[in-house]
Amino acid sequence: MTESSFFVHPLAEVEEHVQIGDKTRIWRHAHIRSYASIGAECNIGKGVYVETHVRIGSRVKIQNNASLFEGVSIEDGVFIGPHVCFTNDMYPRAITPDGRLKGAEDWEVTPTLVKYGASIGAGAVIVCGVTIGEFALIGAGSVVTRDVPPHTLVLGNPARPRGYVCRCARPLREIRESEAGRIGHCERCGDITF
Repeated sequence: MTESSFFVHPLAEVEEHVQIGDKTRIWRHAHIRSYASIGAECNIGKGVYVETHVRIGSRVKIQNNASLFEGVSIEDGVFIGPHVCFTNDMYPRAITPDGRLKGAEDWEVTPTLVKYGASIGAGAVIVCGVTIGEFALIGAGSVVTRDVPPHTLVLGNPARPRGYVCRCARPLREIRESEAGRIGHCERCGDITF
């Protein structure tokens, strides 16, 4: 661990070789595995599991009991609700075809990326291999099985697009196309281009 001004609750477990940024807080019963990286000003809630080599940007909020497995990369400003689970193997098995218990070398990790400012609601499952775009919003309990474009609201199992959202997470209305891209109207922020 790199020494800096962060807080780790005495009941959290942070393994060796973890990078933690300034002003990050890691709460009780969180488990951060070796070679994970967490940026500055993050809040890692109670019971969060962050596996080896997971990359978390700055100003990320991860609520209680979320699970982030190897292969997951989280950009800055992302919100991950309680009990969110990221998978990391498209073909999971406990044993090999010949019946041996699988070891680390037997897993085929498929990367997942959550981009800047996205939010994932409570209890969502993110199937590996997807990219969640900037400021996308994943509804609580959704199962994300494919990429989510920027500013898109998705809901359900499997998650399907239901509209567009502003940087402030409110619905965008009056969507129209322009040379610069899509334009939507937010009741709080006015017109935005996305």
